[in-house]
Amino acid sequence: MGSSLEEIEFLARSDHRTEVLGALADRPLDRSTLRTVTGASSPTIGRILSDFADRRWTTRTGRTYELTPLGAFVAERFGDLRDAMETERRLRDVWRWLPREMEGFTVDLFTDAVVSYPGPGYPYEPVERVTQLIEGTTGMRGFGTTVFKSINNETVCRCVHEGMAYEYIYSPEILRATVAWNPRRVFEAASCENCTILLHDSLPDEGRCGLGIFDDRIGICCHDAETGLLEALVDTGAPEAREWAVSVFDRHRADARPLTAAEEADLFPRELLA
Repeated sequence: MGSSLEEIEFLARSDHRTEVLGALADRPLDRSTLRTVTGASSPTIGRILSDFADRRWTTRTGRTYELTPLGAFVAERFGDLRDAMETERRLRDVWRWLPREMEGFTVDLFTDAVVSYPGPGYPYEPVERVTQLIEGTTGMRGFGTTVFKSINNETVCRCVHEGMAYEYIYSPEILRATVAWNPRRVFEAASCENCTILLHDSLPDEGRCGLGIFDDRIGICCHDAETGLLEALVDTGAPEAREWAVSVFDRHRADARPLTAAEEADLFPRELLA
């Protein structure tokens, strides 16, 4: 047998080998069923089973093949590697904008993430994904730039008026830019009992991304600090990711503060609301 890398290559270079290994990891099967499951020809299945037997990965009882404990170990670990590389491939182009200062963030939290990019012919996909998440929730919490875009600001204001619970932590700069979008509209939403606006002077990763927590998903809104452009939205429904996001939000909510009367008067001067 060759080196460990050659053994990895032996599996990785053949979809049929990985399919047979995965199928046998589920349950013992005969050749006919393996052909049906994988779409491979009878000679191909024969060669694969022979190679697996040479490696002590399979045993045969009558017409049925099953994995040995060694084969089951290989199937599990190779499956983990494939899953890890799939996650890496999905997040590779947005890695530079993912959290670095939010304590507890790991790639493992986003193994099933949906990544929305602004494509060359259609730049609005991440903005529309944020809108979908806001419209599909009864409550939203978060901080940073997740709802900074005007379309998303409008969605938040509308949903707040329709009863969505909203609790958001802004940096002073982002809140001022949000109010500048439409002072009256923001003031009307902020005045609702179900809307809580807080300020924080040192949010984590504020030059890179924002965090949104919805009923059954959490999202990281990635933006370029130099251009201000929305680069991507990464969202997931994984329970462990939600638990992480809630803990990060709660930690910074404890340090946040409501607007003072002077700050509110400065943000919403009477002449702008008249």
